[in-house]
This record gives sequence, structure tokens and C-alpha cells, in this order.
Amino acid sequence: MSSNNLDLICLSHLRWSFVFQRPQHLMSRFAKQRRVFYFEEPVREDVVPGLRSRTCEQSGVTVITPVLPPKFSAEQAADEQKRLLRQVVLDNGLSDYVAWYYTPMAMQFSSFLQPRLTVYDCMDELSAFAGAPLNMRRNEEALFTAADLVFTGGASLFESKRKCHSSVYCFPSSVDVDHFAKARQAQPDPSDQEGIPHPRLGYAGVIDERMDLNLVRETATRRPDWHFVFLGPVVKIDEATLPRALNIHYLGMKPYSELPRYFSGWDVGLLPFALNESTRFISPTKTPEYLAAGLPVISTAIRDVVRPYGELGFARIVANADEFVAAADQQFATPVSADTRDGINRFLARSSWDRTQKEMDELMKSTLRAKQGEPRPIFLSDSQSISTAGRVRNV
Repeated sequence: MSSNNLDLICLSHLRWSFVFQRPQHLMSRFAKQRRVFYFEEPVREDVVPGLRSRTCEQSGVTVITPVLPPKFSAEQAADEQKRLLRQVVLDNGLSDYVAWYYTPMAMQFSSFLQPRLTVYDCMDELSAFAGAPLNMRRNEEALFTAADLVFTGGASLFESKRKCHSSVYCFPSSVDVDHFAKARQAQPDPSDQEGIPHPRLGYAGVIDERMDLNLVRETATRRPDWHFVFLGPVVKIDEATLPRALNIHYLGMKPYSELPRYFSGWDVGLLPFALNESTRFISPTKTPEYLAAGLPVISTAIRDVVRPYGELGFARIVANADEFVAAADQQFATPVSADTRDGINRFLARSSWDRTQKEMDELMKSTLRAKQGEPRPIFLSDSQSISTAGRVRNV
């Protein structure tokens, strides 16, 4: 059976309406071929437990949000999400489907499922994030046991996970080149950015414990004539800890569709990440997006930015505020050469989300062909355990 015939249930820790990133890119593309149900993390409200469902007009993805009372314990929350997920499967007549995981914690309420194919798309090392549940690793071990395929969001994660499963494949952050290439042409400045002087050095993405706030603070202090623009939500850190100055501008989260307008008005794209456990395995999606927008990139030494972008000369790598200032000064004095621009364009042409989704789908098809046996029931009974046949692939 072709994977195109199978519905897809995506179990994610990220809200669909949050920053538009890997899950949204991939699920939107899978939804062109099949029904996609995006089961996101629950909201806590003082109401009767239930589900909220909506179908996104642009993508066709059905987004399902569990609603749980604030007083529910972790065990109660897992039991209720199991009931609600079972309801989704039955109400939508799901019998042949793919279970696609972004969070191992979903194993606490979804192990009853009996999909044709189980995919773990490991986009982050979630156990390293601040506030990660203590049983994250144990749930990931269970997910490795259940999974037929494991995809990783970057080379560092691939090296970390390749020994955990027999079918691990690296799919680094990709890019919608056409979307961000709009920024290479002059765009009207958004109203909240038009009054900010140049040069503008911008960052777009989640602002959390992964940011090197001291680097931002020190650099902005050294060069008060440079203006730092931040787009994105502040998550899991106290906003009072953010560096504040007349040349630092927090404009909040922006729709994905509006990002090229903002990028068009920037002079440099920033990746000012701290080097800590939470950034050890990240592969920032913004790297290829900045490059597609025609922006030079300055980044701290994140492994998946250093290789390949730093080594190819597509990004300047810095360790501290002095190096940051020197790199930006050099960039302003020496714009990106035509040869480097051509190299960036060739690289990006091989890095599209369309290509990534297609290659993932081909792996899913080949894995389905390799699997044997009659169609399995929709659910495992609660007394059954999950088992998967071992498969050895070259990775």
C-alpha cells in the first residue's frame, strides 16, 4: 500500500499557530496527499475536558487541541488525552494511518494506537530544554521501540540518535526559497519597523533560554548606532531579563507570510545562541531562511551552523561581542561576493521543504513495502505491548 493512501496523525508538543517551523512545513505538504490530523499539546481551562478542532484553510490540516482542567495531574492528563485521541480516531474513521511523533511524551497516551507506520521526527533534543519532564528519555526509548523510521532535524542530532535505532535518517532544516527570496527585492517596511534606523541586525524565532542575552547586551552597548530587531515570542524566560536599550527592538511574533517584508529591511541576519545543553543539537531553520532572503548571517558556534554554513563561507561564526562587532564591521565593508551568492543559491536549491518531504515520503513507501503481514487492528488492546521487526539500513 502506498503511503499516499494513509491518513496521518501528528502528535506534537508545538502549537500549530505558534512559530511556523518544521512541523507546519512538513504537515502542510503531506496534507496535499492525504488527511492530516495535528494533535497538539493541551490547553488548560476550567471547563469540561474535550476537544477543539479546526481545519486550516491554506494547508487543509485538521488541528485538534485537547482542553483539560488546570487541576488535572500528569496521570489524569495522560488518561484524558488517551480517551480524546481514541475519539479522534473513531470519529474520523481512521483505520489505515501513519503515526508521526514530534514529542516522546505523547507515548504516555498514544501507545494504544496501531498505525501502519510509526515515524519519529526528532527535531530537537527536548530532554535538554529547561523544564523538560524527568521521564522524557524513558518515553523516547519507548518511541524508538515503536518507530519504523526516525528522522533527525540536523547532523548533530543524527550522530546522537543513529545508534538508538536501525533506520535513522538526517533531514536538516530546509527552506521555502521562493517565499524568502521576495526579501531580495525592496519591500515596503512594516509600520512597526519603518522608524528603526539602519544598520539593522535582525533575529526571527523563539526567544528563550537558548539565547545568549549577554552577547546581545554587550554588542548593543558597544555599537549604539546599530539597531537590533527581534521578531518572535518570549518563552520560558522572564521578560525582565531581556537586554533593554534604545537600539534593541522587540516587535513580537509575526505571521510567516510577513517575514520577507521584515527581512527585506535588515542588513544582517543573527543567530545569537548560547552554547549550552539546550543548543547542543539544534539546527536553526532561520539559517537557510536568512540566506534565501539575501541576508548575510552572523552566528555563534552552533555545530549545525558551523558545518556546513560556516565552513562553506555562508555564515560568519563568532564567540563573543568583540568578534561579533568585528564580523559585522567586515560584513558592512565587504558585501557578499557574486561567487558566494551563487554558491548559496546552489546550496539552497538542494534544501527545499518540497524535496525534504518527498524524500521522507519515499522512505515511508519503501518501509511500507518491506513490512509484511495483514492489516492490523486500529488499536492495540491495553494488555498488548508494542513490537516492531528489526530493520537494518545504511545510514
